[in-house]
Amino acid sequence: MCVSKGEPRHFHFLGICGTAMGSVAAEMSKRGFTVTGSDENIYPPMSTFLEGRKIALSSGYRAENIPANADVVVIGNAIKRGNPEAEAVLNRKLFYLSLPEVLKNYFLRGRHNLVVTGTHGKTTTTTLLTWIMDFAKHQPSYMIGGIPRNFGQGARFNESKFFVIE
Repeated sequence: MCVSKGEPRHFHFLGICGTAMGSVAAEMSKRGFTVTGSDENIYPPMSTFLEGRKIALSSGYRAENIPANADVVVIGNAIKRGNPEAEAVLNRKLFYLSLPEVLKNYFLRGRHNLVVTGTHGKTTTTTLLTWIMDFAKHQPSYMIGGIPRNFGQGARFNESKFFVIE
């Protein structure tokens, strides 16, 4: 999926340096969207990963970090009321989505989603399931809450009809 006329073009991520947020932000940029973001703590390896994908990062949370031309603000689950950028989103009546909503709208629709939930063992189980799907030549997209050694990255986005997600 690439950017098409009439859909949002600029996404600003609050909490962009989290593993899942950063992976999704990078993929949105790869698909042609303009992506910016901010986080309280910006440091390698995530900062290097995002900057390498030409994503502008703002350190700390300030209302002015949100670009005037942002169409969608993606709010990470670590962001709470009282956060200056979250309050700016509400005060300016900006359109916002959670990361799960972005995943649903831009990545999961029309696919067979294999979702791993629970209290313990999710990352291991998700990694094993992804490995099995890879071994079976399905090459699924995936989002794993860690970086498995055999994959070298916590997320992969492709056109497979399967998506494995933790």
